[in-house]
Amino acid sequence: MRNRHWPVAAALTAAAAFAIACGSSPGSGSTSGPSSPATAPSGAVATQTITISNNTVSPKNIIAARGSQVTFVNSDTVSHNMFSDPHPDHTDCPEINAVGFLAPGQTRRTDNMITNRTVCGFHDHDLPNVAGLQGSITIQ
Repeated sequence: MRNRHWPVAAALTAAAAFAIACGSSPGSGSTSGPSSPATAPSGAVATQTITISNNTVSPKNIIAARGSQVTFVNSDTVSHNMFSDPHPDHTDCPEINAVGFLAPGQTRRTDNMITNRTVCGFHDHDLPNVAGLQGSITIQ
């Protein structure tokens, strides 16, 4: 009768050995696993809203949770065309490109921020060199 349970015991022993070899115990000081996210740009604020006013975005640098959306609000008197860096390709963080054209008073959201990059730059496509309309979203 004892031999009937041997395959189960062997499988459990192998699984336990594998778990010990592949994991780490709490407090072991192991640094395996996902790396820490990049440090957010200086002055970054944890928010989900960026407001455009007087040809300036505020705040310029924000922190957003992975999977969340960021809202752009155009409180300016002129339209803006917000896209991901770099200009003119807009390929770094395609989620930002969902914002696109904003008429005065209009609000739009990015797609869910799931890009593998941790820092996503953005700018006004029509005014790519205006520093006040440039900023970044750090995804954490």
